[in-house]
Amino acid sequence: MSDNLTARMERPGLVIVLILVSCVCGTLGQACEGNCGEMFSSCSCHSTCVSLGTCCIDYTEYCVNISPYSGSIMGGQDFIVLDASFNKSSHIVCRFNNKTNTVGYVDDNGRGHCISPLLYETGWVPFHISSDNGTTFSRAGAWLSVHTGKLDNQFKADLVNSTKWQYYGTPNVQGTLKMTWNSSLVRADRVNMELWGYRETGKPYSEYWQGEWEYLYSLAKDQPNNGSFSFLPKPAEDGFSSWELGSIRVSSSSYPDGTWNVQATWTEDHALAWHLEEKFRQNSAAWALEKCLAWDQLENELPTFLSEIIDCPCTLAQARADTGRFHTDYGCDIEKGSVCTYHPGSVHCVRAIQASPMYGAGQQCCYDSTGAQVLTADSIGGSTPDRAHDWGSPPYRKPPRIPGQSHWVYDVLSFYYCCLWSDNCHYYFKHRPSSDCRQYKSPSSAVVFGDPHFITFDGVSYTFNGKGEYTLVTSAERKLTVQGRTDLVNGTAIKATKLTAVAMMEASSDIIEVRLVTGHRGLEVLHNQKTLSFAEQTWMDLHGVFVFSPSSMNVTVMFPSGAGVEVRLTEETMATTVLLPEEFKDSTLGLLGKMNGDPKDDLVLSNGQLLQNHSNPEELFSFGASWAIDNSSALFTYDSQYLLDTYYHAPRHDPSFFPVFSVPENPDDPLTNQATLICSGEGSQFCRYDILVGRSPRMGNATRVSFQSHISLVEDLKPVISCGRLPPPTNGKKHGTTYLHGAKVRLSCDEGYILKGSEERICQRNGQWSGEDTSCFVPSKLGGIVAGSVIGALLLAVITTSLVLLYRKQRRKSSDSEEEEKSEAF
Repeated sequence: MSDNLTARMERPGLVIVLILVSCVCGTLGQACEGNCGEMFSSCSCHSTCVSLGTCCIDYTEYCVNISPYSGSIMGGQDFIVLDASFNKSSHIVCRFNNKTNTVGYVDDNGRGHCISPLLYETGWVPFHISSDNGTTFSRAGAWLSVHTGKLDNQFKADLVNSTKWQYYGTPNVQGTLKMTWNSSLVRADRVNMELWGYRETGKPYSEYWQGEWEYLYSLAKDQPNNGSFSFLPKPAEDGFSSWELGSIRVSSSSYPDGTWNVQATWTEDHALAWHLEEKFRQNSAAWALEKCLAWDQLENELPTFLSEIIDCPCTLAQARADTGRFHTDYGCDIEKGSVCTYHPGSVHCVRAIQASPMYGAGQQCCYDSTGAQVLTADSIGGSTPDRAHDWGSPPYRKPPRIPGQSHWVYDVLSFYYCCLWSDNCHYYFKHRPSSDCRQYKSPSSAVVFGDPHFITFDGVSYTFNGKGEYTLVTSAERKLTVQGRTDLVNGTAIKATKLTAVAMMEASSDIIEVRLVTGHRGLEVLHNQKTLSFAEQTWMDLHGVFVFSPSSMNVTVMFPSGAGVEVRLTEETMATTVLLPEEFKDSTLGLLGKMNGDPKDDLVLSNGQLLQNHSNPEELFSFGASWAIDNSSALFTYDSQYLLDTYYHAPRHDPSFFPVFSVPENPDDPLTNQATLICSGEGSQFCRYDILVGRSPRMGNATRVSFQSHISLVEDLKPVISCGRLPPPTNGKKHGTTYLHGAKVRLSCDEGYILKGSEERICQRNGQWSGEDTSCFVPSKLGGIVAGSVIGALLLAVITTSLVLLYRKQRRKSSDSEEEEKSEAF
């Protein structure tokens, strides 16, 4: 709320008027019961009414806020209804998604409570509250359902030594199992430990395909709620061991066994090795192989999904930079110590954010310490695609789009069967092969930062210091719009502006706005004009868009097209980066240019005219002004009198404001030395402008940091040449598992085999391997036989010839002797 508005609100007369107006609203039927989100001429039930001071008197009574606002998809979270009043005799029923009821209660302080239900979807789920035992549902709000893997550990029960739980019954894994939980999550002195199982039934990809949770049995009853439980597992009886996936629920002993949707805390869903049949314990490898073969047969019958999933980035740097399409896999995060249970040898994995369109499939990409992609053909820890995306996908609720559980059924349990409980990974990787990166195309990036300065998708850099609201990017073909708002830097004395808010939307998605909070020390996110809190969750699934905010200085927005918008706060200054995949080529306009690889045609006015002179600041100013938005296309929220007066009820480009176009060079300026110290190298002109015109060394330093970050991002996203995986020759080995330009792979043969082809092959710039294909063959014995025969024949010939010559010599000698004798006789 602005200071002027606050001052007016403090005047008693205005307060009385507002109360009277609110009373009139109620009298005229313009109250908030059943009208949350509506605006009336005399008062409002829209979320902006709080800061504008225009709320109907019953706004907080019927348009409720809650605490906590989020919890596990498994349900059981107790939350308080804030500001609304209830009678202690009220019988509260809470209805979620207009179909699932849970029983609430009124506490000793007169506050209403609801219990979240077990759901089959994530994201914001609407709910309504009845205080008359379900007769009327007059109050409305929204609950955030969260994937168990993304839920903070303090809100779920912990399987102590989870590896032991999931390998229980395999060789040398036995003994007592232990679980712990926060006892305050269950409002009871005594609790039950219940096992619930999950399975999917019906023909896959048919209308009869369903997912279901079911109560199986209790591990223990009437236990003290002291936050810890240990037990010695036994094989399940009565056929329950056929359930191989499940979760343990801790709930009050006052409820009958298996009562749905009561206050509780749950473990994460996990493989139920510890309760499987005795046959598993006797020979877990044989049992698992049988399951693996059955899964292999099922996969042979199911349609393939591999052709419709996105290829992995070639390097870890690309994977971490392509934030519009990929996000950290929480099971293998380099920022959290690279504990990669299912991907040994990898240090970081990412998942494709969007599920594939037809089959709801997912892509996972893993990388080693060198930054190279790890492939399953080379390592058990390689990247694997998923038949069901781990995070689920809209519209959720049915397989294979149920968050978490569908992925477990089709991609994780099978990994246990084939790889972890037995040594038959070749079956698994036959159906879940890593996709290499030969078809991966890096996104293009553009940025606006500082005072404000722009670098387009094709690399054109310029400064535009208009004051107003402008189109940063628009794509009619892809139905994406990103808008930016600028305001004066530190008041009216300085003739420069900076970015203070961005708003965006794709197709029919929710509208997301990110803006500077009062004081410019943090970022605020608005979702359809209502402030989003990230105090409990850092990730939110919204309609047609995802938002990630790990801190108040960092927000990433991701759309189904693969477009991503990153907003960062440095030294009270916003920097906004837009990443667009190749599909946006030739379809973008706005202040961030035409994305087509040609910088010459980047700066096009909104009337289609091409700006010829990129170096003329006055012409650049006219170009920027042409992209001012109008009220009909504005995506921003106007929830203060200042915003209404400055933007909504005024020209979107302030025609009375003219900035300083060039940096003043004054050796007597006390900031000159600081500008020299802070600003150097490429991009220094932006830094100097912000210090010497914006009169802020802090802003100049933030500009320097933002510029360097963009240069690093562009470097990380540079295209990489891949030659594709090179397999070892049959009956041979290879040394080297990197397949990018310049990589060398050495090939050799097993003992007793001879190598034919190239012993070393190098990935070339044309994407082909050097040399010849390599093979290993057994040396033939025929050559030796032939050679021996030839030598033998030659020896025989020599011997024969020698004998003949010797014989002839002997005969000659004999003939000569006879001639002599005759001659003497004569």
